[in-house]
Amino acid sequence: MATSLPLTDVFPKDCPGRPVFEQVTGRWGLFILIALDPGPLRFAQLRDRIGGISDKMLAQNLRALVRSGLAERSVEPSSPPRVSYALTALGRDLAERLRGLVEWSDQHAADILSAQRRHDDAESAEKAEASDRPVIHTPGQLSIGHRD
Repeated sequence: MATSLPLTDVFPKDCPGRPVFEQVTGRWGLFILIALDPGPLRFAQLRDRIGGISDKMLAQNLRALVRSGLAERSVEPSSPPRVSYALTALGRDLAERLRGLVEWSDQHAADILSAQRRHDDAESAEKAEASDRPVIHTPGQLSIGHRD
């Protein structure tokens, strides 16, 4: 019978996994890992694949992923040098696990959008109701009622 190791406590601030979690759960980490999953891409290809990412943010995130051993940077000797990025075995293992999250998102996108609409509609109705309440000023008290 296989024994499993206890889960690492990820809550202390000095947990060694925290930097990786921050990269993956940050704004761009997941997208970069999933974009590189099929195979190596050059910087511009990667930037074009991930809508909305700036060159600066892509470069910073790639450096962090390379530093963590999740991606590798390859330079082809040419003029100008051709730089490409690929996932390491560690990065591919992580990307495989993240694909489940992406698939979950695809499967539940309609449910999420519906929940957001219900929330926004309820919030709008609440604000409209609050704006209809009279504001009564009394001596020693600024107002009674609720205004946003």
